[in-house]
Amino acid sequence: MRINRTMSFTVAAGTLALLTACGGNGDSMAAHEGMSSASAPAATTASAQPSSTFNDADVMFAQMMIPHHEQAVEMAELAPTRASDPEIKELAAKIKAAQDPEIQTMKGWLAEWGKPAESGMGHSMPGLMSEEDMKKLDAAKGKEFDKLFAKQMIAHHDGAIEMAGTEQANGSNPQAKELAKAIESTQRTEVEQLQKILDRL
Repeated sequence: MRINRTMSFTVAAGTLALLTACGGNGDSMAAHEGMSSASAPAATTASAQPSSTFNDADVMFAQMMIPHHEQAVEMAELAPTRASDPEIKELAAKIKAAQDPEIQTMKGWLAEWGKPAESGMGHSMPGLMSEEDMKKLDAAKGKEFDKLFAKQMIAHHDGAIEMAGTEQANGSNPQAKELAKAIESTQRTEVEQLQKILDRL
């Protein structure tokens, strides 16, 4: 009986200590965020502990994937007024809905890590469309747009899959690696769908 009481007390004390420590960190982090950035997402406080571990690969992943995603969103935003294929329109809306929040998540990580949103090193990103490519897509309409969108988005997604694979291999931040895994899985599925659309157009 004495052993049981001792164990219960130890567990209770440990739990109390853990809760106190978590509460303290949360309060100080919330206070710090309140002073540094009023626009910081509320979720940052809850995820501050795991996000604090990161390396150069994590930073590079976020810095490169943000503009990469932004271009995909830009491409997707052309579809409602230019595409003629319903599946292209539906997939474009899905891409925008998925990637917009991911952009904000990665921007939040970089702010938390004290890193700039842009690398400033002029890294070439795999699958990124040139300005000329974007102009061609912008000018296309109907079936011509559908084909061009599918071709360009396949190349774009292939680039993102490559970058996500690099992050999973070299990154150390668990959240960034988890996002990279999700991006790779989602975009592989979308590439297959885009290829099927392209084959029937």
